[in-house]
Amino acid sequence: MKAWRIILAATGIALGAFGVFRLVTEMPTYSLLILGVWLAAALVIQDAILAPSVVGVGWLLRRYVPDRGRRYVQVALIMSALITVIAVPMIFLRGSQPAVKALLLRNYGSNLMLIIAIIGVISLILYAVRVVRDRSASVNAS
Repeated sequence: MKAWRIILAATGIALGAFGVFRLVTEMPTYSLLILGVWLAAALVIQDAILAPSVVGVGWLLRRYVPDRGRRYVQVALIMSALITVIAVPMIFLRGSQPAVKALLLRNYGSNLMLIIAIIGVISLILYAVRVVRDRSASVNAS
């Protein structure tokens, strides 16, 4: 198993080095600077905004949501966040392209709200099913 790890690590390092080489040799300096700014901004957003927000939401859920329902709220929040990450660029770019590129002509804001509402309703239904099952199991056990 150790040999496989060494092979995989060496392959990963070689592919990473090849990617950096291609970036440096084939991209203009201005594009590399923009890429650097984008990567730095992504790091700041992740470490200064997203990570503390996730910890805060987790703390609030632990404090205010009962154990039985917490997993349903957490799954709904995770799915909603993933869908939002995909939709936000489309929302901001809407109308920025000609009509031939119909992908950016859709109303992603409304669609995002609809999908999040559907996730919420499904989570509530699954939680209700869990409550009914738990009650029927406790009645049958008595």
